[in-house]
Amino acid sequence: MDPLVDIDVRLIFAILNGKVSTAISHKLARDFQKANLELKPEQWNVLQRLTYHDGVSQQELCEVMFKDRPGMVRLVNSMVEAGLVTRTLNRFDRRKNIIRITEKGKRMQEASIRIALQTLRGALRGLSLNDIRTTQAVLMKVFENITESLGTKPPTVSKIAYD
Repeated sequence: MDPLVDIDVRLIFAILNGKVSTAISHKLARDFQKANLELKPEQWNVLQRLTYHDGVSQQELCEVMFKDRPGMVRLVNSMVEAGLVTRTLNRFDRRKNIIRITEKGKRMQEASIRIALQTLRGALRGLSLNDIRTTQAVLMKVFENITESLGTKPPTVSKIAYD
C-alpha cells in the first residue's frame, strides 16, 4: 500500500500553500509591531544572516533565502533605505553587490532577536525536542528532494541555520 494514501489532504494543501511559514511570518510581524520595531520578517532573516556572515553577495542571499533576484533586489532596496544595510559593488567583479549590515541594522537585530525567539517558542509549544529534531530532519529531506528535482543545489544546513 502506498504510504501517501494515508496522508491527510489538508496537510498537503497546508504545505503547498506555505501556511506554516506564512502564519509564523504574520505572528512575527505582529510581535515586531507590538514592540515598536519597524522590521519585516524577511528583513529580519537578512539581518540574521548578515550578523553571522557579513559582507555576502546579493546572489548568495537569494540562494540562502530561496528568493528570486527581483524580490531580493526589492528587499535589499528597502533595507538600504531604512539604513539597515549597505550595498557596494564587489571590487573584483563589478556585476556583484556586496551587502553589509550597518550599526543601525546590528541594533535592530539585537532588539529583535528576543522577540523572534519568543515567537518561535510559541510556535513550537507542546513539541518535544525529539519532535522538533524529527520535523527538522524531515523538512530538510523534503527540501533537498524538491531542490534536487528542480536541478538546483540546496543551501547547506549551516547556511540555512546562519551558523
